[in-house]
Amino acid sequence: MLSLAGTACAGEPEQPGTPSGKTLVAYLTRSGNTRVIAGTLQRALGADLFEIRPARPYPEDYEQHVAQATRERDSGFEPLLAGKVDNIAAYGTVFLGFPVWGETAPPPIRSFLKAHDLRGIALRPFITHGGYGVGNSPAVLASHASGAAIEEPFVMEADQERRTLNQVRDWLGRIEN
Repeated sequence: MLSLAGTACAGEPEQPGTPSGKTLVAYLTRSGNTRVIAGTLQRALGADLFEIRPARPYPEDYEQHVAQATRERDSGFEPLLAGKVDNIAAYGTVFLGFPVWGETAPPPIRSFLKAHDLRGIALRPFITHGGYGVGNSPAVLASHASGAAIEEPFVMEADQERRTLNQVRDWLGRIEN
């Protein structure tokens, strides 16, 4: 099993060049919503789990995080990752989970896809969003995971953080007036 830190633990040896029935759940999360889905998949499938993390963490503050992600999206920046899957070819299926940031797949997802050759692997995306849908995420997957068999994504609205922030601001605005 892969730890959340992204290092592989000892397992059965793989035969070189032989497709495997092994399943990996790789995910990026901001507020924890995508982590919940990833954990559910990992337990239900008996899959390995890998958390995609940038080498330099994003700001904890939601607005600072959004501002940095927007700059990165607009410039095409793909951040270095804290780790990568040691032997991605050992997996026949990769469930890839991420939240939509700025109407697209987050920069660390682009980095993950660029760092791993998914040719011949079934890629099953699970995508969370804050009410605006998947944006151009399917196009990002298609362009960055060429050769993977990309399946229809599971999509779920799951952004309580933004709603909470906006409701608190609205409430404060009523108090101050």
